[in-house]
Amino acid sequence: MRTPNIGISAENRREIADQLSKILADEFVLYSKTLNFHWNIEGPDFHAVHLYLETLYEEQQKVVDTVAEKIRAIGHYVPATLQDYSQLTHLTEKTKGKNDSQGIFAELLEDHESIIVFIREEIQPIANKWKADGISDYITGLMEQHEKTAWMLRSHLN
Repeated sequence: MRTPNIGISAENRREIADQLSKILADEFVLYSKTLNFHWNIEGPDFHAVHLYLETLYEEQQKVVDTVAEKIRAIGHYVPATLQDYSQLTHLTEKTKGKNDSQGIFAELLEDHESIIVFIREEIQPIANKWKADGISDYITGLMEQHEKTAWMLRSHLN
């Protein structure tokens, strides 16, 4: 692969790729978990929640793809195995219990908020320390997507 000449040093691109790989792992685990909940939801609100979860996992799949593409765009290969993701993620794929909307939404909220916190901590280092404002802007947008989903999940739980 040709080395990208994009105004970010090789060392900084490596650091950014490492952080994006952690984000990718979190996003993939969240995608998988959302799909699991979509398949296994039960309860009187099954239909509405089943459809909402379908919307969420479809959106999540797009996020996974765009994060992977960012890693490739800065000249690094994407971690793409379940073993890679399990080593890089901050989340757990294990579910805590009930397959009803309250249980599912509580778990998804916890995961979205965990991703929000991690991304928020990475925005400034990516922009300032590693000199990649565009990538910093990109992950800020990801964080905002997670904030909106977290708000909706929180609203359901209130």
